[in-house]
Parts: sequence; C-alpha cells; structure tokens
Amino acid sequence: MELLNEYGSILIKGTIDSLYMIFVSVFFSYLIGIPAGIALVVTDENGIMPAKTCYNILGTIVNIVRSVPFIILLIAVIPLTRLIVGTSIGVTASIVPLVIGAVPFVARMVESSLRELNKGIIEAAISMGCSNMQIITKVMIPESMPSLILGASITTITLVGYSAMAGAVGGGGLGDIAIRYGYYRYERDLMMVTIVLLVAIVQLIQITGNRISKKINKLN
Repeated sequence: MELLNEYGSILIKGTIDSLYMIFVSVFFSYLIGIPAGIALVVTDENGIMPAKTCYNILGTIVNIVRSVPFIILLIAVIPLTRLIVGTSIGVTASIVPLVIGAVPFVARMVESSLRELNKGIIEAAISMGCSNMQIITKVMIPESMPSLILGASITTITLVGYSAMAGAVGGGGLGDIAIRYGYYRYERDLMMVTIVLLVAIVQLIQITGNRISKKINKLN
C-alpha cells in the first residue's frame, strides 16, 4: 500500500503512456502493413496480379527491416524520429520506431492469414467476373478476418514488449519506470508492479482478440 501511495500516480501515467504508444503504433502499423501484406500475396507468382519484381523488392525490404533487432532500430532511426516529431525522447517519439519495427511483422502476419484462404474461393470469384479489387476487398479480407484478428492481437502483444524496450532510451511508459526506478534506484517492488501491469495488458489483449475472432468466425 505504501508503494502505491508513493508511486501510484507515476504508475497510472506510465500505464496510460504505454497504452497510448501501443495502440497508436498498432493503428499506423496496420495502416501501412495491411496494403504491404496484400501486395505480397497478390504479386506472388501464384497471385491474382503476378509481378515478380515488385514481390521481390517488397519481400526484401520486409526481410531486412525484420532482421534488425528492435533495440538497435530504436537508435538507428533517431534522426528520422527527430525529423518527424522534432525530438527523439518521449512517448510520441517512441511511436516512430515502433511503427517501423512493426510494419514488416504486420505485413508477414497479413500475408500468412491471406495465404490460408482456400484457393477455390478466389477461383470462384474470378469465374464470376469479379475485379482484382473486389476479390481483395470482398473475398480475401472478409474471409480471412478471424485469422487477421488473431494476428492483430499477436502484433499488439509484440508491441507491448517493444514499448517496454523503448524505455531504455527515454521512451516513457512502464518500461521507462522499470528502468529508472527498478534498475537504477533498486526499487524492486516497483519493478515487480510494472511487470504485473504489463502481463495484465498482454492477457487482456489476448483474451479480447480471441473472443472477437471467435465471434467473427461464427458469423462467417
């Protein structure tokens, strides 16, 4: 109780900052990642719009960014972060590397979900004279929605870990609290509280994602 009285306001602010970083990053990651994932599927040699050069270039970019450890990416994109938000420190500044790190992950998750779709459904849509855009928006995405939702929950959970790492370079949130107070000031009880909060956030995201996916699957 004494710990909460002393650090309660800091923990509340840290939790809000972490949620802000996570969900804003998820929004922009999917805004960019969904088109990228769709492009990887449709431009494949077996896709509805085969384009080998486009597929190879996009796939290479995704693989290169995915191969860079996030803690290194945080530092590497500092000049870009400063250019976009005017600073490299703080909650908003952390969103830039979070989005850059998550977009390739989202693209591969979307690609995986769309590739699970029965090819017979796409062939049926083609035989009915559907355009490529109609196949993408009215067949591929709706039919893959349960898998896409599960992928979104996995992506969000991954960003929980990334956001905590951002605290190592002054990114704010619960990760910053754990490092500043738990590590540098040896407040181990406070560090344990931040861990419990992060675990609670992860569990809530996973449960919510599972329930939404199941509901959509039943509707389909």
